[in-house]
Formats: sequence, structure tokens, C-alpha cells
Amino acid sequence: MNDVQAFEAHATDAELGELRARLAAARLPEAETVYRPAPDPRRWDQGVPLADLVEVVEYWRTGYDWRPFEDRLNQLGQFRTIIDGLGIHFLHHRSARADATPLLLTHGWPGSIAEFVGIVDELADPEDGPAFHVVVPSLPGFGYSDKPTTTGWGTEKIAGAWVELMGRLGYDRFAAHGGDWGGVITTVLAGRFPEHVLGIHTTLAPGPPGLTTDRLTDDERRWTEETYDFWHHRAAYAKQQATRPQTIGYSLVDSPVGLLAWLLDKFADWSDTTDSPFERISRDRILDDVTLYWLTRTGASAARIYYESHNSLDPDLTVDVPAAITIYPADIEKYPRPWSEQRYRQIVRWNSPGAGGHFPSLEVPEYFVDDLREGLAKVLAR
Repeated sequence: MNDVQAFEAHATDAELGELRARLAAARLPEAETVYRPAPDPRRWDQGVPLADLVEVVEYWRTGYDWRPFEDRLNQLGQFRTIIDGLGIHFLHHRSARADATPLLLTHGWPGSIAEFVGIVDELADPEDGPAFHVVVPSLPGFGYSDKPTTTGWGTEKIAGAWVELMGRLGYDRFAAHGGDWGGVITTVLAGRFPEHVLGIHTTLAPGPPGLTTDRLTDDERRWTEETYDFWHHRAAYAKQQATRPQTIGYSLVDSPVGLLAWLLDKFADWSDTTDSPFERISRDRILDDVTLYWLTRTGASAARIYYESHNSLDPDLTVDVPAAITIYPADIEKYPRPWSEQRYRQIVRWNSPGAGGHFPSLEVPEYFVDDLREGLAKVLAR
């Protein structure tokens, strides 16, 4: 079945009313025992501070409006198609330019297609420079894609599904970008399907395991230390979702406050900020993402990508197509170029900007678009 069907998002007033009622009835714990006055990142040492959460919950209940984001999705063009028995949802926005290149954007967790909604127009119809036919799929178990009912939907299978999806849209060869899980999937795409991938741009470029820190610069060694620190002191969420996604999933699907806290913690910890994620990303943009998880009941199904794929990237996989790599300074996994070069064999552009974290399309959107276009221009020129 190769049909591609148009799709429209529409939450009922009853669903939105139920969300507000649950927020009003929330039972909250006492305040954390590490309180310090803002601004101070140590306020978050035990997780989302109570005062911050109360403020966002109140805004979500009384001030936030889901409808503009829902309308934006419908304006961009939403579709669904069945691949390997699973319904895959995606945005597809074609450029008016005849010379446009197909571009696949893959999100990660705790993100969603909401990461890219604000930049699609700029990529499709820029004033100058390269233009793109933009395709933004929702990962299996995320958003309006179906929830897998069996194991097997890891990054390798998703990469194969993306090739099938792009082929159905008439794009036999395309460029690809991703970060977080999207970066892993983009790497697998380029490594496994080089005949379909013109080249990639990624904000995650892991080298194979076991490489030495000998001959690294001081800055490169600091990157490896920060990445080590993340995985050993700030990654309990990943271990939980990789081993017991169903258990945490009950809270994420049943409690909007639980869902908000679980996701907001990552927006705070992984953004380039001194205290609060709202220094970089507006409450509305974060709540677009959280509300999408809530309305689609995907807290558990999205968490399962960790169960399917944690530590699963083939250590011997190499990427021989052109690659543009951008490592943002506050991101959680930063690999030095000598390590990345062991996997990505044709790096045509390496960039390390001065600001930005794990969610650059939301934190520094104008820079992100310029960087993505410049990187892909180098990729396509090669």
C-alpha cells in the first residue's frame, strides 16, 4: 500500500477542556530542598523547581492556546502513509523553486516535529541561496504517527522507512538533517543508503567507541569530559526509558503535569542558558511540543525509542557521503573532530558556534537556518 493521504490535526474542545481540568486538579509535591534565588542553574539540581513548574502549569491552563500551532501544521501540509504496517505522519512543504533539493529533517526526544515548524518556510522559499522541498516525519510512536505494537522499530528500521517515504514522494535522492535520535537516524541513513542520500547535516557526530584522547587539544578533551559527565551524572532518564519505558509511561500519559516536568527538565538542562529554558525558548514553543505529546498520548510510545535503540549504533558504520557537522557549545554529546572523522569520512564543513544547545532550531533559529543552508550548500557542491 503506497497511498499518501492528506491529514489534518484537530483536537476537540472536550480534549482541551479535559487538559485544563487535569491541570487545575494537579497534586504537587513540596518544594525542592536546594532552593536558591534565580538566576542560578543550581536551582535545578533536583529537577524542575516547584515555583517554575507552578508558573508554567498556570500559563498552560489559562494563557496557552493550542489552536495557532494546530493551524500552522495544517497550513504547512500534513500527510500520512503506511510503511511496514505502521502509519507514518509527516509534513511535506514543496518549494516554489524549480532547483530545490529534497531535504529530510528528523527530530529526536523530547522534541517532535514542533522543532522544525518555525523554519520550514525559510528553507523552502529563501530570498537567496539553496531552496529545499522539506519533509518532516514524526518518528514512530511520536505525534500523529502510529504507535508500534511490537518491538523492532529502532533506528535502522526507521532509516529504511524514511528511504521508502521519500521514494513515495518522488525523491529518490535527497539531503538529510538531524539531531539527537534524528542525528543517529541521519547517520544510519547516510551509512546504509548512500545511493539515496546526497549528503547530510548533523548536530550529533559520534565517532566509533574506544578512541583515545591522546593528541586532542585542550578544548577537544574538555568536550569528551563534558560528554562523559552527561552520560554518567545526568542521563538517568535514558536508562529509565531504555529499560522500563512502560513504567514511566503511565505517568507521562495520565498526568499532564508529570509529562510537562519530565520534558521541561530536558529543555532546561540541555539548552544554552544560565537558569531557565525560557531564556532561549518561549513558553509557547515548549508547550506546543508538550501539548502534542499530551493530545496524542505518546509519552510511553515515544520513550520506547530508547528501549529499541539505546547504544545500538553500529560501531563499524561509516558515512562516505559528504557531511556538514555543527556542534553547539551547550549540547549534551560533543565529539571532537578527530573522533568524528573516524566515522564521517568526507566532512566538508565543521562548525562550532559560540551559542546554542541541544535544541538549536528553537534556541537560535535564525542562526540554525543559516548554518543548515551553508552546510548543505557545501554538501551539494561536493
